[in-house]
Amino acid sequence: MAGRIPDSFIDDLLARIDIVDVIQERIPLKKAGRDWSARCPFHDERSPSFTVSPHKQFYHCFGCGAHGSAIKFLMDYDRLEFPDAIEELAGRIGLKVPYEGGRTAAPVQSDTADLYTVLDQAARHYQRALADSVTARAYFEDRGLDAATQATFGLGYAPDAYDSLRSALGTTPQRIALLEKSGMLIRGDRGTYDRFRDRVMFPIQDRRGRIIAFGGRVLAKSDGPKYLNSPETPLFHKGRELFALWQVRQAQQKISRMIVVEGYMDVIALHQHGLPQAVATLGTATTREHAEILFRNCADVYFCFDGDRAGRQAAWRAVESVLPRMRDGRQAHFLFLPEGEDPDSLVRQEGSAGFEQRLVAATPLSEFFFTHQELGTDLRTADGRARLAERCKEMIAGIPEGAFRDRMQEILTDKTAIRWSLAASLSPQMREGVEEMLEERVAQLRGTPTKATEVVATRPAQSNDAQRSVVRYAVSLLLQNPAFIESVELPPYAFTDLRRPGVALLIELLDFCRARPSASTAALLQHYEEREEGASLRKLAVLPLHGDVATLEREFIDALNVLATHTAQQRADDLIAKQSESGLDEAEKAELRGLLAARRR
Repeated sequence: MAGRIPDSFIDDLLARIDIVDVIQERIPLKKAGRDWSARCPFHDERSPSFTVSPHKQFYHCFGCGAHGSAIKFLMDYDRLEFPDAIEELAGRIGLKVPYEGGRTAAPVQSDTADLYTVLDQAARHYQRALADSVTARAYFEDRGLDAATQATFGLGYAPDAYDSLRSALGTTPQRIALLEKSGMLIRGDRGTYDRFRDRVMFPIQDRRGRIIAFGGRVLAKSDGPKYLNSPETPLFHKGRELFALWQVRQAQQKISRMIVVEGYMDVIALHQHGLPQAVATLGTATTREHAEILFRNCADVYFCFDGDRAGRQAAWRAVESVLPRMRDGRQAHFLFLPEGEDPDSLVRQEGSAGFEQRLVAATPLSEFFFTHQELGTDLRTADGRARLAERCKEMIAGIPEGAFRDRMQEILTDKTAIRWSLAASLSPQMREGVEEMLEERVAQLRGTPTKATEVVATRPAQSNDAQRSVVRYAVSLLLQNPAFIESVELPPYAFTDLRRPGVALLIELLDFCRARPSASTAALLQHYEEREEGASLRKLAVLPLHGDVATLEREFIDALNVLATHTAQQRADDLIAKQSESGLDEAEKAELRGLLAARRR
C-alpha cells in the first residue's frame, strides 16, 4: 500500500494548480474584483457568498463557512478521499504522486488496476450464476427485493463448488495470483480454491464505484459463518469502507443524512423502501475513519443498533469514534430497535413513514452520552457527581472547540454542580489560545483593551477596527502573503521570548514559510486543517487587508519590529522585578541600563 505523500509535493502541486480552473469546471464562477464568486455549492443560498481567490489559491463561503484549497474542494464536492484528490489534481498536470519510501503511484496503480479488473469480472461471474440458480433467486425474492434493486447493488451468487470462480477466471498463473491477492481464492494443501461457495453475494464498492471486495451469506445451514467478508487486501480495509456509500451518492446530489445499520439486507431494504441514505459497516465496530467519512458526506448521522446490551455497547464504541469529529453543525443520533427486529423487518412492516417516525424519535448523542456515563453513579451524592465529572471531562475536552463542546460542558456542570476547568485539560498551546479568547471577550464587554493583547493602530479610513492585535495582524499578513518571509531576518527572532498569546504560532508559521518557500495560503491552511489553530487561521485568511503588496509588506515588518520592542520592554520589566527581589549581577545591570536607555529613545 502506498505510504504518506510528502508535504513538499503537495506544496508544489497546489502552486502549479489554478484553483479557479478546478472549481469552474464544476460550478459557474463570475469575476468579482480580484476574486471570483458564485452561489455556494455546499448550502442553499440566493445571493453569492462563495468566493475563490486566485492569489491565495483558496475558497471560502461567508454563508456556511466552507473553505479550503483545491484538494479540499475535490474532497468535499467530488467526495474523494485525500489521496484520490491528490491523484486527480496531479493527473491534470501530468505528475506522478510520490509516496514515502521512494515508491510512486505508477507501478502501484498498474497492479491495482489489474485487481479492480479481476474483481469486476468476479462480480459478473456471480451475477450470471444468480440468473442460473433458482434457490438464490428465490432467496432474494422472499426478502422482497425487486429486479431493479438487485441490479442497483449488483447482487449475485457463488455456486456450491470449490473451483467455480477459479475455473472461470484463473486461466493463467498470473490471474490465479491476482485472484489470491484480491482475496477471492484461498491457497491450501491441495492448491487454490474459491473462498465463497454457495452464498448470495454482495459486491462492496469504494467511493468511486469500483468493486474492492465481497460479502457473502450462506443459503443453507453450514459449519461456516453465516456472513463472510473478503479479507483485508491492498484494495480493501474494512475499517475505512462503508457498504452502499456509492449507491447513496448516486441516489442524491446533496446528502441530507446518513443511516448506519449493521447488515447488507438492512441497507438494501431501506433503499428499496425509499430511504436511500443507508450504509453499513463491514463486520467491524464504527471506527474514527468511518465517522470522518460519514460526516464528510453529510452533517446528520443516525446509528441504528439492537436495543440489547450488545447493541448499546456497539453504540458506545460509535460514540467514542464520533465525539472527536463533532464540529459545529454536525449531529449524531442513536436509534435502538425493538427486540427481535432489524431495519429490514421494520421497514417492511411499517413502511418508510413508520421508519421515519423512529428516526425522528432517535436519541441525540448528548443524551445517550450522559445516560451511558451515569450508569453506576449516584448523582444524589457528592462522590457520584465527582465520579461523573471525572468520567466525562476528558472525552468532552476531545470534542472540537465550538457550540457543541460548550453545550456538553454546560450539561455536565448542571448534572454535577462542579465547575471544572476545560482549559486545564488542554495542551499549553491550546490553553494559550483559549485564554486569549476569554481575555479578548472580557475586554469587549468592558469596552477596553486587555493588558495581554496590545494593539497597534491601523489606518482609520481603511477599517472600522481602529486597533488590532500586533500578533494577530502579523499572522494575517504572513498567512495571506507567505512570500513576505523573504524580508524577515533569519532566526532566532528578536521576539522569540515574548510572552504573548499567538507568538509561538507566528514563529511556527515563519519557520514553515522559510522551509517551504513555494507554500501558498492554501498550503498553509491545508497543513493546519486538523489542528486546533486551524479555525482561527481560516478566519484570518479572509480578513480584509487594505493596500498594495509593498505597503502590506512594510506593515508586516513594522509589526515584527513592534513585537521586538515589546520583548525588550518585557526583559526590562523582568530585570527590574528581579532587582527589587534579589538584586542583579553586573552583566544584568549593564543590560538593564541599555534597555532603559533604548526605551527613553
